[in-house]
Amino acid sequence: MIEKRPWGSYEVISDNKTHKVKIIVVNPGERLSLQSHKNRDETWVYVSGAGEIEVGFYKIFFNEETKHVFIARGDKHRVSCLSKEPLIFIEVQTGESFDEDDIIRYEDDYGRV
Repeated sequence: MIEKRPWGSYEVISDNKTHKVKIIVVNPGERLSLQSHKNRDETWVYVSGAGEIEVGFYKIFFNEETKHVFIARGDKHRVSCLSKEPLIFIEVQTGESFDEDDIIRYEDDYGRV
């Protein structure tokens, strides 16, 4: 089932007690909230489009040259779509919990807390 968000959408393609896998689509000009997680690590694998990932104080251009990025639990992070087409990537979550309530938001363009 596709879950709509103000920045785009995601679809969970695998969910069990060892991992969760999502396909994430970020619309042009949009970005996710600046966030972190207490209970999970994430690996983002590039599929198409272009974007910029912020992890801590670093900015990483996310495209066909940067195939994947690891985000450790506790790291503040977000991704922005920079291309005219949607940014699409696969998110692999590992850790103790994959609940959406594990999101700690620091900044959000859409007024979510």
